Amino acid sequence: MSRPEDILPPDLHYNDTEARKYTTSSRIQNIQASMTHRALELLNLDKSSMILDIGCGSGLSGEILSSIEPSEGGPHIWVGMDISASMLDIALQRDVEGDLMLADIGQGVPFRAGSFDAAISISAIQWLCNAESSDVSPIGRLSRFFNGLYASLKRGGRAVCQFYPKNEQQRTMISSAAIKAGFGAGILEDDPGTKSGKLYLVLTVGGSAEEGNGGDITGVVRGLEGVDVLDARRKHKEKGRDIKKGSKAWIMNKKEQMERKGKVVKQSSKYTGRKRNIAF
Repeated sequence: MSRPEDILPPDLHYNDTEARKYTTSSRIQNIQASMTHRALELLNLDKSSMILDIGCGSGLSGEILSSIEPSEGGPHIWVGMDISASMLDIALQRDVEGDLMLADIGQGVPFRAGSFDAAISISAIQWLCNAESSDVSPIGRLSRFFNGLYASLKRGGRAVCQFYPKNEQQRTMISSAAIKAGFGAGILEDDPGTKSGKLYLVLTVGGSAEEGNGGDITGVVRGLEGVDVLDARRKHKEKGRDIKKGSKAWIMNKKEQMERKGKVVKQSSKYTGRKRNIAF
């Protein structure tokens, strides 16, 4: 079965007919509500917050944001942005409480620095991995989006993006772009290996003094019910303890670390780590 993002760009795919079909489907409403509640659980907002809803569509997630009252202050205040005029038109007809903006997230997030306490995105950012023409770069679109999102969040802020990558390459492309932008990033997978599996990209902007975690993403999800933290950094640290500095294994380990950070690394060959004879 073909994916919608492989057929048309989102502003053309979600025309008046598709937008209304999406919004009125009880199945989609239930799935969207479940994923929005999960994202809010990961955001862990204990007071009224200013939230950016990325790819807000017809406001299904926004309605849930408006309905939840944290322990401090009133309900959350939210702003939604979406590339589909048809989706936003339905959101206006449904009289959602958030402010709405017609915008392409692949061109950036056009808000003043530090405008939002948190951000949420449901089933949107995988669209950035598709190029509609030869002069459009998915990496460039992801870079503009994450750089803009990072700037628009306050220090100590969080973002949770649920997404459907087509393959491992897209999953890595998205997480690498977030890390390059400066985020602390980790991917949480619900129901792995099943058709109902869901991926959540959990992002942090620095670390607040109260948290004292320096943006460490493991602190965000540790302690949640049904969540096991598999910290790849610890595995690689233990793996490299007994490796002699300067050896081929040490160099390969360093290259892996650089690749995980999104750096460009030269391709390895049979000469990697080989000692050179001294020439006189």
